Amino acid sequence: MSFFYDNLIYLIPLLGVLGIIVMFSKSQWVIRQDAGDEEMQKLAGYIAAGAMAFLKAEWKILTYFAIVTGALLFWSGTLVETSSWMISVSFLIGAFTSALAGYIGMNIATKANVRTTQAAKTSLSKAFRVAFNGGCVMGLGVAGLAVLGLGSLFIVFYQIYVVQTGASVNGQSMERALEVLAGFSLGAESIALFARVGGGIYTKAADVGADLVGKVEAGIPEDDVRNPATIADNVGDNVGDVAGMGADLFGSYVATILATMVLGREIVSQDDFGGIAPILLPMLIAGVGLFFSIVSTFFVRVKNESDSVLAALNLGNWASIILTAVASYFAVAWMLPDTMLIRGFSFSKEDVFYSIVVGLVVGALMSLITEYYTAMGKRPVRSIVNQSSTGHATNIIGGLSVGMESTFLPILVLACGIYGSFYFAGLYGVAIAAAGMMATTAMQLAIDAFGPIADNAGGIAEMSKLPAEVRERTDNLDAVGNTTAATGKGFAIASAALTSLALFAAFVGIARIDSIDIYKANVLAGLFVGGMIPYIFSSLAIAAVGRAAMDMVQEVRRQFREIPGIMEYKARPEYEKCIAISTKASIREMLLPGSIALIVPVLVGFTLGPEVLGGVLAGVTVSGVLMGMFQSNAGGAWDNAKKSFEKGAVINNETFYKNSEPHKASITGDTVGDPFKDTSGPSMNILIKLMSIVSLIIAPHISGHQSVTAVQRMPKTEQQASSPPLTVHVNDGFKAK
Repeated sequence: MSFFYDNLIYLIPLLGVLGIIVMFSKSQWVIRQDAGDEEMQKLAGYIAAGAMAFLKAEWKILTYFAIVTGALLFWSGTLVETSSWMISVSFLIGAFTSALAGYIGMNIATKANVRTTQAAKTSLSKAFRVAFNGGCVMGLGVAGLAVLGLGSLFIVFYQIYVVQTGASVNGQSMERALEVLAGFSLGAESIALFARVGGGIYTKAADVGADLVGKVEAGIPEDDVRNPATIADNVGDNVGDVAGMGADLFGSYVATILATMVLGREIVSQDDFGGIAPILLPMLIAGVGLFFSIVSTFFVRVKNESDSVLAALNLGNWASIILTAVASYFAVAWMLPDTMLIRGFSFSKEDVFYSIVVGLVVGALMSLITEYYTAMGKRPVRSIVNQSSTGHATNIIGGLSVGMESTFLPILVLACGIYGSFYFAGLYGVAIAAAGMMATTAMQLAIDAFGPIADNAGGIAEMSKLPAEVRERTDNLDAVGNTTAATGKGFAIASAALTSLALFAAFVGIARIDSIDIYKANVLAGLFVGGMIPYIFSSLAIAAVGRAAMDMVQEVRRQFREIPGIMEYKARPEYEKCIAISTKASIREMLLPGSIALIVPVLVGFTLGPEVLGGVLAGVTVSGVLMGMFQSNAGGAWDNAKKSFEKGAVINNETFYKNSEPHKASITGDTVGDPFKDTSGPSMNILIKLMSIVSLIIAPHISGHQSVTAVQRMPKTEQQASSPPLTVHVNDGFKAK
């Protein structure tokens, strides 16, 4: 047992290595599956080439961003004692790893899609297995890289700043080590934001163009090979819902663990790990969660054509949650002392375990609630289907109503989770609850990535004119994939809320501020400004989709008009031109909204001080969580309302199918919901986390900086008698002489 006490810090990265080994094994299994006939492989090749073209264009821009930001961090790290120039190295490693995580998922997704289509010729069971294993590659790659990267860097910085100097594990040297480690999280989240926004703009510009001209105007199926935008649409599923989502949850994973480690430094712990058990615990829980996510993949099986795909995925999800909860109990009992203290709040190791359970329960409930509001056959989606019978406007009204209603239960669950975890273990409890929720990220992301793979498989089946039973199987997978994608977004926004709160608490500690008083006018003003930011961010993202979609619509109409023989299958559309439109638009349009999260905290922090910045963070967190839930759930519900007509939707005892008037109304709703659920909504969780991380990075630089407040109004003579003269200090604001 002494071996584990002495070497636990080195064993944690090995759990990440295990995840990567299993990921590689599953990747090779997927690649070995039959890729179908020549036509299927040609179509899959177009999709893979388009996805890689987008990533190369995006990486080129992000490389410039990473170099400039890294240089700034190198310089700023030398200005304060609690940071270092090495924060720039940490940042670059985080940025590279985040991009790599997205690439791994997208690369296997573009190989698994056509193999899922081919497998669907045989059985639902085989198609499901290929799609799910493709998703597992994404989930295990993200979690494995996060545990390996964060664990390895912590070892390096801990040795440099704490062990070699002989400093206290609760002192400034450890704070410095974690501040430098925060650069890894900043790099991960920065890339995630641009990947999510850029990928979202790409996929929805193509999707809207394909729907409005192909389905509505030309009256051809969504994935018809005659539609010039259909390849770009399928590319978008990979760059947005796979690469973007992978980078997103990679960033969440890292930020959650980091926030808990920063708060763990404040706990004086009498343990067998040199006093760093509260710091190591979140990394160990992440590694244990990764291990049990691997184990739980063996529970995910579909045997017969009539088996429920969603039930199979849920079984794997619940297995990973329960196994992680059980393992966490033993990890906490083994590592932590009987009593601990953080910022005056006393708690026991049992309380820490209860907080972890709270986080796991909150994550599970958020997924269940999101599933209810977005799944076919449930009341919310049925209500949109019914309202489609009276036209496009009532469909839109119904979707907006469902989206707004869907914030009620999740916010109550989230509020109870925050209160409960704080009740048990204070601010450390809130952070470790978020770490518990994110522990099963590998399984959550495997389930989420399954969706776009199934969607692509259905598209290839349609474009290849495969038999109806093949498309029925892929449609079955795709319908479940829409729900799992929505639940994944619900999970991501819930984790972002808890993570942001933990980062917020860490920021307050490092910035050396006692409280954030909203009774002060400047702090209240910051609160309102923060609440506004998700709205202007959403406006920019949705408007970007609209502009890109207009270009796409014009191009698709041009091809139908100028290329004779497309509708008769005599001429192949110019797919590459539609791909180019989405690529250029997404790269161009992602920069402005992405810059908001990086620039606003710096401007506010250095000009108005940490307390006002705290008000901004509080406003953006509350507003962003609500906006993210509303938009993601409304979009998911609209999408499955449309898909309900493809199977036959019953309205007032009459069944309506594709190309009926209610179906056309549902297409309009789905088109409006597309940028909600795949561009703006999912970006909210990255926005609130990234602003918190930027604030944490600059906290040592603005520590002690007080904002200028208005002098209370009183008679001039009284003011002169009671108030000493004020003098301006460049770094500290106004101080009395």
